[in-house]
Amino acid sequence: MRGGNMGNMMKQMQKMQKQMAKAQEELGEKRIEGTAGGGMVTVIVSGHKEVLEVNIKEEVVDPEDIEMLQDLVLAATNDALKKADELTNNTMGQFTKGLNLPGMF
Repeated sequence: MRGGNMGNMMKQMQKMQKQMAKAQEELGEKRIEGTAGGGMVTVIVSGHKEVLEVNIKEEVVDPEDIEMLQDLVLAATNDALKKADELTNNTMGQFTKGLNLPGMF
C-alpha cells in the first residue's frame, strides 16, 4: 500500500471512530420500554442497558402472590434489555457492514 492510500485509510478510520462514539453516546440517551402482563409492569432502560424506571400498576400487586409480581418485573426487564440489544446491534452494526472483523459486536 502506498503512503497516500494508507493516510487516506487512517482518516476514514478516524472518521468512523468518531461516528461510532457519537452513535454510542446517542444510544445512552435512548429510552426503551419493556412490558409484561399486558402493560401491568413496565420497565424502561437506556440504550446502555441501565434500568431507568420500573412502573407497576396497583391492581397487579397481590400480597398473596408476590411471586407473580416478581415474574412480571423479570419478564418486563428482560423484554426491555432484549429490545436494547436489538437497538444496539442495529445502530452499531451499520459500522461493521462489509468489514470482516470477527468479535466486534
